Amino acid sequence: MKIESWYSQHFESRLQGRYITLQHILPLLEMNKNNFEVSTAGISELGKEIPLITFGKGDKKVLAWSQMHGNESTTTKAIFDFLKFLGQKKAFKEEISRFLNNYTLYIIPILNPDGAELYTRENSNGIDLNRDAKLLSQTESIVLRKIYDNVKPQICLNLHDQRTIYGLKNGLPATVSFLSPSANKERSLTPSRKVAMEHIVRMNTMLQKYIPGQVGRYKDTFNENCVGDTFQMNGTPTILFEAGHYSKDYNREKTREYIFYGFLSLFGITEKIENDINFEDYFSILENQKNFKDFILRNIKFGENGESTSISLQYSEILIDNHVEFVPAIENIGKLNEFYGHIEKDGKNATILVDSHDLFNIGDEISIIVNKDDHSLVYFDKNSFLI
Repeated sequence: MKIESWYSQHFESRLQGRYITLQHILPLLEMNKNNFEVSTAGISELGKEIPLITFGKGDKKVLAWSQMHGNESTTTKAIFDFLKFLGQKKAFKEEISRFLNNYTLYIIPILNPDGAELYTRENSNGIDLNRDAKLLSQTESIVLRKIYDNVKPQICLNLHDQRTIYGLKNGLPATVSFLSPSANKERSLTPSRKVAMEHIVRMNTMLQKYIPGQVGRYKDTFNENCVGDTFQMNGTPTILFEAGHYSKDYNREKTREYIFYGFLSLFGITEKIENDINFEDYFSILENQKNFKDFILRNIKFGENGESTSISLQYSEILIDNHVEFVPAIENIGKLNEFYGHIEKDGKNATILVDSHDLFNIGDEISIIVNKDDHSLVYFDKNSFLI
């Protein structure tokens, strides 16, 4: 069986969408208590449980954590896809057995359960946990550091989502991005950084088969307050994963699949780990740029004396009744030649109406854009844009 076929039939379909909380994963943990060990690593600032999953019996210890930022849930879905793969007995039995004999996984599926419930980046105190590595001012930060100190992992996986604004200079979105964080201000190529880079090179090589030209690399500016930089500074190879945008995949269901494949490649489960991987190839991965908008309408006019210009829309993610709504607003008006749109349309110098108005401003939330002279010509409709 090909891994793609296994995934399409068996991914963890009980986790879908962008809003993933502790209440969504607790039933899955209970159902799988015979497959892996589940314990409580600690509690959040509001007293919510922070689960810890332990799987495998090997000497190579891996520590991974997801939803350090509460509204970044794609990698949590991919974690449970990966755990479901490891726990099944029908396919890839030899590869899974070898992995579980070589590795022990320690996974915190939701480090920031308060932020996850609120659908915010920060925790309940408004603190970005990924800037709290030095102060350790929050209980969630202390929990992660305590597990790190106790486990003494050989690899750390820092799992995140990135916004739709990130793309690459080739005009494609950064669907998956990586970083081997710096260990000092000089951004020295320390032994741990090189190991992390080699792992990233391997994953990039594999992902190019699925999303050619859509893998990015973050800048490696050092920040001692960031968890990845701190662990790298301690000599632990640490890899930052960033799940990004794939065409029309605002719920990140395709991206989770690519993160899953990344996990398989990282551990050499479904393909041989090459001995000739060169860490220097890490620097050939295109660097992330903030060069994308959700929607760009080019070559349009508005108002009586309007000159030809372009407008861009960007979505805000708003939690409404336990569901994430994507609310479009005007972000830029201008030539926008330096930006790409995940969807672009050409107005062909037509005059437009935005929500039936001739004039509009940056920041306005909108529903529909039509041709002023022909209202049947719709350039944007928020009710169908994401379909």
